[in-house]
Amino acid sequence: MKGRRIVLDTLAGREAAALLVDGTLDDLLIDDPGQIRPGAIFRAICDRPLKGQGGMILRLPDGDSAFLRQAKGLAPGQPLLVQVTGYSDEGKAVPVTAKILFKSRHAIVTPGAPGRNVSRRIKDDDERDRLLEVAHEVALPEGAGLILRSSCAGADPDEIAADIADMAALATAVMGDAEGRAPEALVEGDGPHALAWREWTDPADVVIDPGGFAREGVLDQVEALASGRVALGGGAFMHVEPTRALVAVDVNTGGDTSPSAGLKANLAAARALPRALRVLGLGGQVVVDPAPMTKAHRKQVDSALRAAFRADPLETALVGWTPLGHVELQRKRERLPVQPLIGILAP
Repeated sequence: MKGRRIVLDTLAGREAAALLVDGTLDDLLIDDPGQIRPGAIFRAICDRPLKGQGGMILRLPDGDSAFLRQAKGLAPGQPLLVQVTGYSDEGKAVPVTAKILFKSRHAIVTPGAPGRNVSRRIKDDDERDRLLEVAHEVALPEGAGLILRSSCAGADPDEIAADIADMAALATAVMGDAEGRAPEALVEGDGPHALAWREWTDPADVVIDPGGFAREGVLDQVEALASGRVALGGGAFMHVEPTRALVAVDVNTGGDTSPSAGLKANLAAARALPRALRVLGLGGQVVVDPAPMTKAHRKQVDSALRAAFRADPLETALVGWTPLGHVELQRKRERLPVQPLIGILAP
């Protein structure tokens, strides 16, 4: 099966979305009814500062707590608009930021960051000029800015303008509700189906009929994720295993004993790692134990990793090599880990 296909369905009653590229699972989104979704916006109340960490614990509705990393100038009891940045670990507060973004398929409205800009991925000057004309036709809240996303390339101007207007109206309503002495939920984060529409913008067939996961082979591929084993070709493979502290990636050459086996396996692992982390829903600290190779080959692996993650939708920073020869990465944690759920999600 060639081409891109988006499948919107449910897994064990949970909303889910899958992206298939040439029949292979390339991305997977699963909802968790028990967690606050990333992107949700709250009016929170500052509770207590965390001395030595420079952060603040905030009160959310329903007795939930949030953690804001930058809390300079804040005082207990002060109301503050915050947006959830990721899923919380067990026993920890929900991570939030005070930099609110109103994001849709074509537009991002940025309160407190004025200016109208076009995604740098759009290179054509004429197209950028066309989009900037559309951007200036729609009024924004005072002090807010606008970013037109790469999905705007070639898109209908009326559709783009409507998207900007919707986000601007939402921003106006939410920013006007910042004052209050009680915590309140203002915007619910997008679920998997809405995220798929918002983020998977390249042309694709869309399957929305119930049972699509079974018909398209998504269920079998989801069940295969339980092992964390990823084939790299030529007998090489890697294991991607989350722990409480970090995600460990072990690269192996398999039966290949040639002098170049280690480099080949490590380059293949670099190309495969973004997809593996996406479909497994993994982020945070990632430590890669590469197959044996000489230090002279590290630059090639670095280049392969940077190229692979450049095209990945989730922000990932290549930190560098450790004295033991491991590669460290830091990846934004905004997905739900899939492996713990596979037993629950199996039909």
